[in-house]
Amino acid sequence: MTDERIHLEDYDPAWAERFELEAKALRDVLGEHVVGGVHHVGSTAVPGLTAKPIIDIMVGVRNLESSRVCIELVAGLDYLYAPYREDVMHWFCKPDPARRTHHLHLVPAGSRRYTDVLAFRDYLRAHPEAARRYEELKVELAARHSEDRDAYTEGKSAMVAAITDDARRWLSL
Repeated sequence: MTDERIHLEDYDPAWAERFELEAKALRDVLGEHVVGGVHHVGSTAVPGLTAKPIIDIMVGVRNLESSRVCIELVAGLDYLYAPYREDVMHWFCKPDPARRTHHLHLVPAGSRRYTDVLAFRDYLRAHPEAARRYEELKVELAARHSEDRDAYTEGKSAMVAAITDDARRWLSL
């Protein structure tokens, strides 16, 4: 199975509604395994930002070991587990890599990954100039790497790291 091509769309307010529906289903299925909330993250969580129309969801869990049982639980919601960055999260796509509607990240609540993802999202929401620069880079990379998801992601990594650093400083003020 091949990965879906990368394509970006203008911000759609329906993305927030899609997140809310999915968040409810995840809370119902995961129950007590949700300890850090269910969060809309990624570009679709930033109003006005052009994005891949894939809803990114982060669920705070106790730890990676105890949340392994969640892999089977979310399979009933059509999430496909994909071992990716296994040292920091359990990662899933829905319904499959060739046609993605959602990404799910089960991340230990309070971990560096967890706090960084929320800080990045909140910083972009509060700093339109940073969001615009990030959007410009994503558009350029999507045009250049529409068939290469890894190259697209790698091309964003330096800017994501820089914005995350800015977000950490911003939150510590």
